[in-house]
Amino acid sequence: MREVYNAARRLTLDDDTAADLVQETYLRAFRTFDSFRPGTNCRAWLFTILYSVHINRWRKTKRELGPLPVDEIEERFSLWLHETGAEDPLADAAIWGPEWSQEVEAALRALPETFRSAVLLVDVHELSYEEAAATLDCPVGTVRSRLFRARRLLAATLQDHARRAGFLKRGEP
Repeated sequence: MREVYNAARRLTLDDDTAADLVQETYLRAFRTFDSFRPGTNCRAWLFTILYSVHINRWRKTKRELGPLPVDEIEERFSLWLHETGAEDPLADAAIWGPEWSQEVEAALRALPETFRSAVLLVDVHELSYEEAAATLDCPVGTVRSRLFRARRLLAATLQDHARRAGFLKRGEP
């Protein structure tokens, strides 16, 4: 359950919304338990439900609100932070993992959502490419492509950090 909650928090960037998402995920899992095939990866099945619930909520909200200009979104967000006294959820290192540096967090946040989801499912949650593809409802080749591109973006973004941390020696690309 903790892994599902952490994934939900990374998706929503909000504790309460993540808790609601986890609750809905487990409720849907309970209702559709007959679709679970014994002997398969239960984590992957739960992540599939989680992403499905998240995408459905996002689409519903998008339809209800309609498109907003980026500057209006930023203004509303800043106003909300000021009125509630809340901290910027993206600044919370706990949602990315306590062992990650700020540079890694920033690089992950900067990835497009589709790339970030693939990296989180495969590299963080250790799902197979096939399980990630099922979770993201896309072909395995698409997951591979997204991972390849995301890893290249992360490598380029984090090259200086890797050198400072001692992962790369001088002269190495």
